[in-house]
Amino acid sequence: MNEVKGTALITGASAGIGAPVPTWQADVDQMETMIDINAIALARLTFAIAQRFAAAGHGTIINIASTVAIAPEFLLNGVYGATKAFVLALTASLQAELADKGVRIQVVLPGATATEFWDTSGVPLSGVPAEIVMSADAMVDAALAGLALGETVTIPALPDTAAWHAFEAARIAMVPNLSLTEPAARYRPVPVFA
Repeated sequence: MNEVKGTALITGASAGIGAPVPTWQADVDQMETMIDINAIALARLTFAIAQRFAAAGHGTIINIASTVAIAPEFLLNGVYGATKAFVLALTASLQAELADKGVRIQVVLPGATATEFWDTSGVPLSGVPAEIVMSADAMVDAALAGLALGETVTIPALPDTAAWHAFEAARIAMVPNLSLTEPAARYRPVPVFA
């Protein structure tokens, strides 16, 4: 965790791990290790600094997830995508919980980024199409620009934030109907005639 002037960078990207095999073919112990590093360690670090910042009444936390948090089918391993979706959900929840405590939360969803991650994941960066790989410097600059713009979610390669806002609006529009006393009509029993 890097902390500079009340800002903590909690990252699953520089310390995270991935897997080059489909989920159903992966070693379950390696998948558990991935969950421990990408989700549990990030959550523990985030909780520790969030408590400190909330007590101080100020601070900024930047979590690094991945675009596979919202597009898991684009990556070979579903557990990796699930850990990044965890980071996105955790950050959104903390943003709502800490907004009145002077603590800002941002989550960054980079696409493929030129880091050592590729070597440790088992997929060499040379095997990734160059046209989708952003430099780490450009990704960090975009993340900080997003923070300066007040974004809670920053997707460095996304040309128009209207696409993210539409995605979020569609999700939020479902909320009133996610928990009701009766199943939706399509799930109600249909009479069967003999």
